[in-house]
Amino acid sequence: MTFAREYLEEAAQIADRIDAQAIERMAAMLAGIRAREGRLFLLGVGGGAGHASHAVNDFRKLAGIEAYSPVDNVSELTARTNDEGWERSFADWLKASRLRPDDAVFVFSVGGGSLEHNISANIVRAVEFAKTCGAAVLGIVGRDGGYTAKAADACVIVPTVNPLHVTPHTEAFQAVVWHLLVSHPALQAAPTKWESTV
Repeated sequence: MTFAREYLEEAAQIADRIDAQAIERMAAMLAGIRAREGRLFLLGVGGGAGHASHAVNDFRKLAGIEAYSPVDNVSELTARTNDEGWERSFADWLKASRLRPDDAVFVFSVGGGSLEHNISANIVRAVEFAKTCGAAVLGIVGRDGGYTAKAADACVIVPTVNPLHVTPHTEAFQAVVWHLLVSHPALQAAPTKWESTV
């Protein structure tokens, strides 16, 4: 079997095993956030940062949810990292955003954050802060989901089918799941361009 075929077979297994009910719970929570005019704050580092920026567009434009990400303002993010440290960068941004109980924090992370291993500590601190504010926490994560999976109100864990491909499969399925969400009948408020031309 070629590498390409093996990789695609792994992706098919993940699609078959991912928890569809967890995604449905997430869709219902997001619909509730929109109904009460809450805001959505999307967080991620590395590939997750790129996802956060892209997903802000989709949740705003397609689902009509007010959404933001700290990675979209590199000046503020780097100033906070320089002055307060990376670990506090997302939490302090959420604090300045006046995070409130009607809002939600949405995490894209492979490991979900771990203070013990000093991995994505800024995500852990942001989730901790969100919980103190009474805001909902959602996440799409890989492996065992780390701190995000433990603390989240709704979380999708991308199943591991090959431990050598956890990161690429998790990041790929983060995009699959958020695109599913903004296309979900409970959330989609505007048509996508190509489909609207048919």
